[in-house]
Amino acid sequence: MQTTVFSQGFEYGVKHFLSPKAGDLIQVISETLMLPKTEVTFLIELGSVYLNTHRAGSKALTQPGDHIRVHTKPRRYKTDYDWHERVVYNHADFVILNKPGGLPSHPSVDNSIENSLTQLSVFLNEPLYITHRLDTLTEGLIVYSKNNHFTQSFNKQLQNKTITKKYVALVETKNKLPDHVVHYMEPSPRAPKKVSVIYNEDWNLCELKIEKQKIFDHHSWIKINLLTGRTHQIRAQVSDLNAPIIGDHLYGSITTQNDGSIKLRAQEIQFNWMNQMHCFNLPENFDD
Repeated sequence: MQTTVFSQGFEYGVKHFLSPKAGDLIQVISETLMLPKTEVTFLIELGSVYLNTHRAGSKALTQPGDHIRVHTKPRRYKTDYDWHERVVYNHADFVILNKPGGLPSHPSVDNSIENSLTQLSVFLNEPLYITHRLDTLTEGLIVYSKNNHFTQSFNKQLQNKTITKKYVALVETKNKLPDHVVHYMEPSPRAPKKVSVIYNEDWNLCELKIEKQKIFDHHSWIKINLLTGRTHQIRAQVSDLNAPIIGDHLYGSITTQNDGSIKLRAQEIQFNWMNQMHCFNLPENFDD
């Protein structure tokens, strides 16, 4: 019996099909997609294979009619960092990491291994949990939780907007930027994100303050107090001000970074834990 394989996704790298028989998942995928077993095994270990909507393990077995999804072209990321040097602070209940730019902060749909959450969990040899996110291209401070109690407290502070998050960026403008920036973002999963200064009740509020700006010959350095936390918010908002972040081609930058990074850093974070304020900082200048 011939199996129908449906393709979708970037460059048709995502393959969907129903298992034609019972048996070893690796064998079924290898025969159906005509891939070497070693490649299928690698994709499973990377977290790129799903069996009935769940990530599959290397010992998974299939039944006839099971839905199988294979990301044959998963996105790959550099992970060979000195994680000891990247840890800013290691507390019994949380850890502060200086996340590298270009690395996801949590597992992605096609890769559950090459991200800072998983890599740091392996390095520390203990489970960690996501509390908030940084864009893949954004470097800087991120907080990971070690228990549910801390996670709940951090999330409540996020909802109450009592956590301070500040960023520094290099942007392509010599114009003075406004101190207070408000946009509304279209609620779409697609990027680049679309923002407008015109109010729309169905769009998400995006608000930030530009606390400092230093204007140079060809660009500006800015410090941002992020008041709401939307995906790509800073990148989209400064782009709409005709001040895209250096290296951020998705949002209009004309400057190329050799490593593909963008000049955006989560530089400061402040939150409360056990009736004590915790504040962490990284250098404000990108040369430091």
